[in-house]
Amino acid sequence: MKTTAFTSIHEAMGAKMVPFAGYNMPVQFEGINVEHETVRKGVGVFDVSHMGEFWVKGPNAFELVQRISTNDVAKLNPGKVQYTCFPNGKGGIVDDFLTYMIDEETYLLVVNAANIEKDWAWVNEQNTNGAVLYNASDEIAQLAVQGPLALKAMQKLTEANVVDMEYYTFQKCEFAGVKDVIFSTTGYTGSGGCEIYMANEDAERIYNAVLEAGKDFGIKPIGLAARDTLRLESGFCLYGNDIDDTTSPLEAGLGWITKFVDGNHFIDRDYMAKMKEEGLKRKLTAFKMIDKGIPRQHYGICDADGDTLGEVTSGTMSPMLKIGIGMGYVKTGFNKPESEIFIKVRNKLLKAEVVRLPFYKG
Repeated sequence: MKTTAFTSIHEAMGAKMVPFAGYNMPVQFEGINVEHETVRKGVGVFDVSHMGEFWVKGPNAFELVQRISTNDVAKLNPGKVQYTCFPNGKGGIVDDFLTYMIDEETYLLVVNAANIEKDWAWVNEQNTNGAVLYNASDEIAQLAVQGPLALKAMQKLTEANVVDMEYYTFQKCEFAGVKDVIFSTTGYTGSGGCEIYMANEDAERIYNAVLEAGKDFGIKPIGLAARDTLRLESGFCLYGNDIDDTTSPLEAGLGWITKFVDGNHFIDRDYMAKMKEEGLKRKLTAFKMIDKGIPRQHYGICDADGDTLGEVTSGTMSPMLKIGIGMGYVKTGFNKPESEIFIKVRNKLLKAEVVRLPFYKG
């Protein structure tokens, strides 16, 4: 198993460690609910160094990134970040990722840990125009400092103005005494904050500084379990659960990152345009439980007669709402808000209601 630059620190803190995407990662420290609430109300810090980072450089960098991304990279300018996905040429998704525009000939793609090898092979396969590619995944450590107090706490560690940064922007700055750190107002919790990219050799120094700076704000280390409940409460897709090689971004509710604009000739554009025109047969749908029960991945989603409409892709007990929540693909027509559906739990049909995302705002 791989380790991150923070693994020994997590172990010393007494974190419960588990294998995740080939890495030894902390799943929880104090407990899922308390960690979840810490991020929603204050500030928490996650080790997300297992994520992958690919540099795309040179005169042909833009052409490649535009072609392999459903979003419109032409809308980016230096200092902006974009959420997007790789279409797989068959109507599905290779992975969802972030695109950072450093300058006109330099882009940073941040991909999911479990897909690093697959994504790297895909990007190289599509690189028919000679863009310069470099996989920096093993050299970069990353912390996600998330929560409504995150930017205020992190401002103590830099002279750069970070508290006023717009959502989905970044800057290179000196942070905790380390030069050229990438400070990005991104994250996958729905509670605001930042993600900080650094060289492995600077990781321990920066982590200690982050914990010290956050002391007055009640900062706590947060594990992967709370990361998952936070992203689900906020209605964010998880690759391998809610999106994969068989789901289109349109079905997944990601039409907002699928841009059919002039000049954006991304892979699968014609296929997806036809799908949009003809209408979708299924859609990723959010629901909350009416009957008492916790929906889990692969549980059946049914109508009142018990006929299958689809299955749960993500589900949990919401730490903030104190009810079961979930998402799953259902046949179009059963996905309208306030519609009644049923979740099959141990051969019992439990009532649920279709809702709009996010489940929780705050």
